[in-house]
Amino acid sequence: MTNETMPIEEYLAQGGRLTSPSNVPPRYRGEVLRLMASFVDSEMAGSAGFADVINDAPGITSRIAAARIVLEKADHAERVLRIMAEFGADVSRYVGTHPWAARQPREADIGAARHGGDMRLAVFHYPLAGWVDAVVMNVLQGAAAVIQLREFAQVSYQPLAECFRAILPREARHAELGRAGLLTLAHSAPDQVRASLEYWRPRVALGFGARDSERFERLAKLGLRHRSNADMLAEWEATIARQLVECGVTVNA
Repeated sequence: MTNETMPIEEYLAQGGRLTSPSNVPPRYRGEVLRLMASFVDSEMAGSAGFADVINDAPGITSRIAAARIVLEKADHAERVLRIMAEFGADVSRYVGTHPWAARQPREADIGAARHGGDMRLAVFHYPLAGWVDAVVMNVLQGAAAVIQLREFAQVSYQPLAECFRAILPREARHAELGRAGLLTLAHSAPDQVRASLEYWRPRVALGFGARDSERFERLAKLGLRHRSNADMLAEWEATIARQLVECGVTVNA
């Protein structure tokens, strides 16, 4: 609950928390809905993409890992979708069919722009090219998701922050599954791994947004952002560099 003499924007800027859609200002409502839609749509698109490569997995353990990712990403989307519905969002497209598996051509270069009829991150508009490619993408995007979820877990809308905190350990596990697969592929298919790294690395990096984002300042005042895009990107780059070394992956200078 806000202080009766304090404007809600000032309350949020000072670290205040909201607990109900009924007392949020319109600008806040719009921004938190945008955040949730991007997360839900990215999870749905990610789930659909991994579903297409389950049968490419080289063995039952890998198939189980891929199936787990497909199931849990859809579950994460459903959890956040419930909160979106409380905000009065139209969730009808999630009830019917939607082309979550639709992808741009592999050679497309769409930057960070939104495409199609949903709010997925641009990286989920690119197709996976087999099992090695899926594992590499999962390692890169998995590390990004963990960093972004740690940020989302601090948002000023308390029920959403709690939801993201519950999702974080499972997304971290998805990233661990990817690294386990990469550890093997680094030795059995090193050239394919390097080619996939070259393809996916810049595309995943774009998901952190512009380094100098004016929008960040607006979101920070609403308690919806705390770390800059540049800070999170730098953490991701350092994390990936360390993980590649740990997995025995060598990259071209």
